[in-house]
Amino acid sequence: MTGVVALQAALVLDCANGHGEGILWNPADCRVWWTDIQGQGLWWFRPDDRLSGRIALPARLCAFAPRAGGGWIMAFADGVELWSADFRREARLHTFEPGNPHTRLNDGRTDRQGRFVVGGMNEGTGAFDSSVIRVNADRSVETLFGGVSCANSTCFSADGSTMFFADSPRRQIEAIAYGGLAERRVFVETPGIPDGSCVDADGGLWNAVWEGAAVMRFDAQGRVTHRIDLPARRATCCAFGGEDLATLYITTSRLGADAAELVATPRAGGLFAARPGLLGLADRPFAG
Repeated sequence: MTGVVALQAALVLDCANGHGEGILWNPADCRVWWTDIQGQGLWWFRPDDRLSGRIALPARLCAFAPRAGGGWIMAFADGVELWSADFRREARLHTFEPGNPHTRLNDGRTDRQGRFVVGGMNEGTGAFDSSVIRVNADRSVETLFGGVSCANSTCFSADGSTMFFADSPRRQIEAIAYGGLAERRVFVETPGIPDGSCVDADGGLWNAVWEGAAVMRFDAQGRVTHRIDLPARRATCCAFGGEDLATLYITTSRLGADAAELVATPRAGGLFAARPGLLGLADRPFAG
């Protein structure tokens, strides 16, 4: 692609996640956090001294965020819970789609007001019958919209007026007017299957390309400006981190990889990073 900045991601941690996802930077402890959904573990990495760790969980954690008052909001496959800072379960806030045995929660992120937005997926049949919900600061839960097969790419413009969202099988990322959610337009037709996304301080959107071995940046007009290649086929999510928010951290997956693929790409499931020369935006902690 002419004029596109091409970069290579470097391995940060060879953690061999079954399905790394949901990565974020937590400025409160200066750590990168992400989940291994299939491995039922929450991982962290501290750039300053390169220490890392894993916290075992009782179920598949799909998305999460720190809470402003301490602790975490955790979107497990079957529902949303509040957990303490030392990872003890405090309360269940919402059970997700209990009448549908095929759906689970998937991708989520806080909006600019500190509300937690998380969407579902139908991992049984792929039907477009799941939904996107929002957990408000008062712990109430509302459904934003339905008709979803696999929610991904949830992130928000700097001023909070636009929500970016992908239903992955449609191979496009939408820009949704976040006030009323009625105005929706195709922001970009993606060259691959869109997975997790984040935005930068210049208004660009970075998207992990599932089965595309890359993360791609689109500017405000939807044009590709950067491509970061990975030695792993399944990029899953990305987030800017480090105290300067100048490093893009990228999770990857081994989901669906056969033995031959793992021989060819042995670092699949690892945590990768690149410094693209642009700065990220800090996410708001959950306000509840």
